[in-house]
Amino acid sequence: MSSLDQIFTTTSAYSLAGVAAVGFIAVAAANTLLPKNVRRQDKFTFIWLAFDAMIHFSFEGSFLYLSTFGRSVNTNTGPIAELWKEYTRADARWGVSDPTVVSLELLTVLGVGPMCCYVLKQIVKGDPARHFWIIVLSTAELYGGWMTFCPEWLIGSPSLDTSNPLYLWVYLVFMNIIWVVVPLWLMWDSYTHIAGSLRQAQTNARAKKN
Repeated sequence: MSSLDQIFTTTSAYSLAGVAAVGFIAVAAANTLLPKNVRRQDKFTFIWLAFDAMIHFSFEGSFLYLSTFGRSVNTNTGPIAELWKEYTRADARWGVSDPTVVSLELLTVLGVGPMCCYVLKQIVKGDPARHFWIIVLSTAELYGGWMTFCPEWLIGSPSLDTSNPLYLWVYLVFMNIIWVVVPLWLMWDSYTHIAGSLRQAQTNARAKKN
């Protein structure tokens, strides 16, 4: 077996293709549901949240099914279990129903996923109240990411395999850092809208008094 075969397997290809397919569906949904003159920032937000929701419900939802009520990824069989076993090679905790990981995924699938759908509906309607929920949602994403990895880092990361470039740079770094960078940008974008509206309201109120 070549070194490339050891790094990138057929299961790796299926896993990444699944993620790419979700991204394609998110873009198609944005092009279908949003008006042509929508702000680029709002279109990006819609695409991200649609992608986010589908990842939470499909990939992470399947993980919860495989990891609750006495089940675990490592003891299951089938295509979905094999996809998750691929990720467990990078982070072994996902194969053994680690209580911290499962607890965070419960919040993610049952809380963050539906919240994404609610914000998507607000974006389609053009409801500015979405900016509050985007900040709540982004905070939850950042907290989830931190609590997924911080406990592991504090004990020396025994469950993480950083020797394989695919596992390190794609699964552990890229597939997680986007859930840091994008939520931070969303928080900043929504903050500017909320702060700008409040400042304008304050200016208008002062003008009326004068």
